[in-house]
Parts: sequence; structure tokens; C-alpha cells
Amino acid sequence: MRKLLLLLGFAVAGCNMSVDTGPVSAPPVRSGPVEGMSPAEANSAFVAVTRAVEPVSEQECRARTQGLNCDFLIRIDPDPNAPPNAYQSLNRSGRPVITFTRAMLGQIANRDELAFVMSHEAAHHIRGHLARKQQSAVAGSILLAGLASATGASNAGIARAQDIGAIVGARTYSKDFELEADELGTIITHKAGYRPSVGVRFFNRLPDPGDRFLGSHPANPDRVRIVNETIRRYNLN
Repeated sequence: MRKLLLLLGFAVAGCNMSVDTGPVSAPPVRSGPVEGMSPAEANSAFVAVTRAVEPVSEQECRARTQGLNCDFLIRIDPDPNAPPNAYQSLNRSGRPVITFTRAMLGQIANRDELAFVMSHEAAHHIRGHLARKQQSAVAGSILLAGLASATGASNAGIARAQDIGAIVGARTYSKDFELEADELGTIITHKAGYRPSVGVRFFNRLPDPGDRFLGSHPANPDRVRIVNETIRRYNLN
């Protein structure tokens, strides 16, 4: 059992992961200047794009789900020093929240990119990724803890196995979730009146995570391929 825990521990450490089944977030963007919207333009774009994407996201949510809270709240993070990020979460009442940091808005070049990222985060909620991620984490935790207990591990060993199982479980389908959100996000972007063919260029500025074992995001070429295939399949722009 000790050998199993050590091997899994090395795998987890190599992926730079933490036990996190919380908000579904975008990977960090490269730092540095980006030609595009000024801060004033970004603020104006955020208001306009939110007005277009929010009702379409809610319509898609109601059409594709049953009993899911589809009343999106799209907001800017109140912390002006938060690093570049956009993520989907749930508030205490279960309302879906999409949050952009100021730094993230500063990295987005145009309204099409903003609409694409916003639609991608909405798609995470519509596809139920937070709940599915949590379920996978619980299943992984129970499975590995049971294995540790069956092989005579100490209480500390069982606790460690639970942590590792939760990490592995939460990351098992992360790449699939991202590709699902890219596909549906492409459709929402188009229906909201923006061009996913332009929005997808946002990936050009993301560090490519490659195809890492238990990585949280798929390789950028795979994501671009999914978007382009969706555009062709549904004759989008």
C-alpha cells in the first residue's frame, strides 16, 4: 500500500494539482501587452457582450436541462489585483455565476473573444461539469480509501489515499469537460451574434498545456479543432 500511495503521490505532484472540486476556470493567459481593447473599451464590451450572451445562455440552459438553475449572474471580480481568470461557480443559493477578473479583461482582444470565453463558462454550467467533477472526486476518494483500508493502511494512510483519490477523480474527465464546453460555447457565441471563428483565436495566447497525465485542460490544438469542427457542422461563422 505504501508503494501505491508513493506512486500516486508522485503522479499528482508532477501535475501540480491541489484538491479542488470548486469553480471551473480558464487556464491562465500569457502575461504581457495584448493589442486590442483599452480598459474603457473592455468595460463597454463587457456590458454589451453580457447583454447578448446571458439571455442566449439561459435559453440554451432551459432547452437542454431540467430543474437546473439557469438564472446566470455574470460579473467582474471586485478584487482589482486578482490574476487573469474567468470561471464558473455557484453561489450559496445555487445560482450560476460567471466571473471575470479585471486582468482577464485586459488580456482579451475583442468582443468576439470575450463572447467566446463567456459562452464557454456558461457551457460548463449547462453541461453540469461542477456536479460531475464533484461526483468523480467523491468516487475516487471512496475507491482509493477503501483500497488503502483493505491493505491495512493506517488512519493517516487512509486519509492520504482519500486526498489522492479525490484529486485523481476530479481530474479524470477534466479535459473532456473543457472540450464539451468549447463545443457548446461555440454555439452560444454564434447565437449571441458573435463570431466563434474569431473568438477561438484567444487560444493563440494561452500557454499550451499539451497532453499531460491528469492535466486539467486539453492541448490547445485539440480545442481549436473542436471549435472549427463545430463551426463547420452547424454552418456557423
